[in-house]
Amino acid sequence: MNLFKMDDLTNRDLHGLLDLAHKFKTNEMDQSDLNHKTGALLFYEPSTRTKLSFEMACHKLGIQLLGFSKESSSVTKGESLYDTVKTVEVLGADFVVIRHPDQQYYKQLEGVNIPVINGGDGSGEHPSQCLLDLMTIQEQFNDFSNLNVTICGDIKHSRVAKSNAHALSRLGANVRLVAKDEWQDHELPYPYVNLDDVLNDTDVLMLLRVQAERHDEQSYDENAYLRSYGLTVEREAFLPDSSIIMHPAPVNRGVEIDSSLVESSKSKIFTQMENGVYIRQAIIYNLLHKRGSFL
Repeated sequence: MNLFKMDDLTNRDLHGLLDLAHKFKTNEMDQSDLNHKTGALLFYEPSTRTKLSFEMACHKLGIQLLGFSKESSSVTKGESLYDTVKTVEVLGADFVVIRHPDQQYYKQLEGVNIPVINGGDGSGEHPSQCLLDLMTIQEQFNDFSNLNVTICGDIKHSRVAKSNAHALSRLGANVRLVAKDEWQDHELPYPYVNLDDVLNDTDVLMLLRVQAERHDEQSYDENAYLRSYGLTVEREAFLPDSSIIMHPAPVNRGVEIDSSLVESSKSKIFTQMENGVYIRQAIIYNLLHKRGSFL
């Protein structure tokens, strides 16, 4: 069993992983039986939170990690992704986490016999980020049914938007999207709205990073973006008291969100990062403990 996309998980799987992550967070889990396991993190794109939280999750589980750097590996000599993963497999790794710029890179990996966890595939999906976001929302609201979730930003290029919109809708939330015209993805079956029209009934405002590295255009006006699509101090005042602000990070302060709001009382941005460790523990533990199957 692999974790490539959110559709690989049933709703029962989702809730099971959330429950398991909560047990890790509250120290209710015995995880000592994974001390003999080995993993590998193959990151072909830059990462801070995802890579470090997978490393911390492995550390907490007692799992050893094989070192890998794209720049100092045989990737620079033309080695294929498949051959790199097969090498890691035959050297004794029990699982691999991969982040890669190619969407659906995992289609190249038929014949790999260890679990593969998708750490992000281009503009495709980011399942572990989605799960940590779900955990953060669940901690605040307990349930997902009828929550109004507004996802705002670079929808077209965001793997987070795709994973979260589909999963939240499946769990009963009402998903709305906000994006400038050229950053809209009309393959997503959710309505596009004006941010100012929905602030007063938004339970979860999920902001997205502007992914300039995936854009054809050379630049955009950051100040104009904040005024039109970002969370300003003035807009934050219209959010309900019970609402929460989320962002997968890295945060472009003063672009997607006013810097003063990143650690405001409504913000769960750093809580998301913390929960990333527990969710990634749950994913790895479940795949290894269940011998490659989900709950």
